[in-house]
Amino acid sequence: MTVTWEELGWERLAAGVGRCRLPGWDCTAGLVLGVGTALVVDAGSSLAEGARLRARAQRIAGGRVTHLALTHPHFDHVLGAPAFAGAEVYGAVGVDAVLALGREELRLDAVRGGLPVRDADEAVDALVSPGHLVSGEWTLDLGDGRQALLANVGPGHTAHDLAVLVPGDPEVVFCGDLVEESGEPQAGPDAIPSRWPDALDRLLALGGEDALYVPGHGAVVDAGFVRRQRDALAARFGVI
Repeated sequence: MTVTWEELGWERLAAGVGRCRLPGWDCTAGLVLGVGTALVVDAGSSLAEGARLRARAQRIAGGRVTHLALTHPHFDHVLGAPAFAGAEVYGAVGVDAVLALGREELRLDAVRGGLPVRDADEAVDALVSPGHLVSGEWTLDLGDGRQALLANVGPGHTAHDLAVLVPGDPEVVFCGDLVEESGEPQAGPDAIPSRWPDALDRLLALGGEDALYVPGHGAVVDAGFVRRQRDALAARFGVI
């Protein structure tokens, strides 16, 4: 029996492209369908959430998830990654060091954020570094003309921010937490505030005026929203 994106809790944004908002931290995950391929953008906050996300994505795709892109190394976006065994995993250059050397801080951040200690321990213990590190732009061929462009547009929200552009009508840009709609963008100790506005300029150049921009948290926005948030961040951090 065929199920629709909406029946599985996904918002369809363009042909073969959608996203869902995960419970708890309202974190966005994306899905891009190819031919015999499926790319998921971000993995959720725990092994259990990652497994649920993968199962729902595979029901829509009618096959396995073949690719996983991690937009940045915060617990609510990466701790579900070990549930995607067998997928090719991509991240910005430097994410590998964070996941390899910063595991204790990642675990503590998850627990401080409300993830049960047992779930945080389990996920951190299972983490592996992405097999593919993006230092500029990387085009994924998903079959039959479907492509996704992975772009290392940071630093900004973190030192290792990756965006995913899916060409089409409309174009869709998965922004990670460089853009947030449901609240003020969060600048933690690993943020690079002085570079954040420049990262948003790169996002806007990547997607253009007519793209749909998918924040890491909150509703889908347009270029005008991203531009206003860029200006607000520049004012907030005193960036000229």
